[in-house]
Amino acid sequence: MLRYAFWRLVQAAVAVFGVMTIVFVIMRLAGDPTLLLVPEGATREHIEALRHELGFDRPILVQYAAYLADVLRLDFGNSVVQRQPAMAILMSRLPYTLELALGALAFALLLGLPAGVAMAVWRGTAVERLLAAVVLTGQSMPTFLSGILLILVFGVILGWLPTSGSGTWSALILPAFALGALSMATFARMARIAVVDELSQDYVRAARARGLSQGAVVVRHVLRNAAVPVVTIAALEIGNLLAGAVIVETVFAWPGIGQLAIQSIQSRDFVVVQVVVLFVSAVYVGMSLLADVAYAWLDPRIRLTPA
Repeated sequence: MLRYAFWRLVQAAVAVFGVMTIVFVIMRLAGDPTLLLVPEGATREHIEALRHELGFDRPILVQYAAYLADVLRLDFGNSVVQRQPAMAILMSRLPYTLELALGALAFALLLGLPAGVAMAVWRGTAVERLLAAVVLTGQSMPTFLSGILLILVFGVILGWLPTSGSGTWSALILPAFALGALSMATFARMARIAVVDELSQDYVRAARARGLSQGAVVVRHVLRNAAVPVVTIAALEIGNLLAGAVIVETVFAWPGIGQLAIQSIQSRDFVVVQVVVLFVSAVYVGMSLLADVAYAWLDPRIRLTPA
């Protein structure tokens, strides 16, 4: 078990390092942000002085080496636009993203798990076909499109819910619904597969032979055994929700780290973009690692050796 966890940790570290490197290079290829920071009519000397102050006049390999050294010291630099520590800026936005991600996760679990169980129990019926259509819609519709449709219907036409901003529970409903739609479909599919697999086991037939009803068999026995893959996939979905919040926060003007990333890309604030991507990738990879280890711990049948 320890060897399995160690190799998964090594793979996670390599993945985060790769993301750091790719983002660093792409942001440098996007252009020099110095021209966006100087006032209109600035002289050439002023521009070069600011470029030197920010360190953008150094070779890219030198900049990259300095960046890695700073990260190892947990120094993530200052925003070139706001002139504040980038990590402090991210942390000021993080509570909003966590609120949105947890709301989306709650929506996905509360709707996805019952839908998946229902599809498994009533296979081949109109109930399964109806729920399958809902799940397919949540899985296939792009997040930005579902967000715009929700705003149009429930915000503009019906006027029931706010279309932007944060701070109230009503403002959370539409963005959480839009963000959690894909996760809802994932939970529904996983729950259906797990329950269908458990319903074919011998212990289910034995329970039915003892006179237990279908509902009693599902509640007392099937759900507990089918929960293993669902629990492990939930950890991975947290990372997916954080990564997917970029689009939803932009559509709903939600002041989280996703909106911060878009604003920083537009202003070429390299440092903030790097710290946002590093944070999100670390969370995503960390959740993947947690899911792998949890699955191996919950299900001893898994081969506990590095892939």
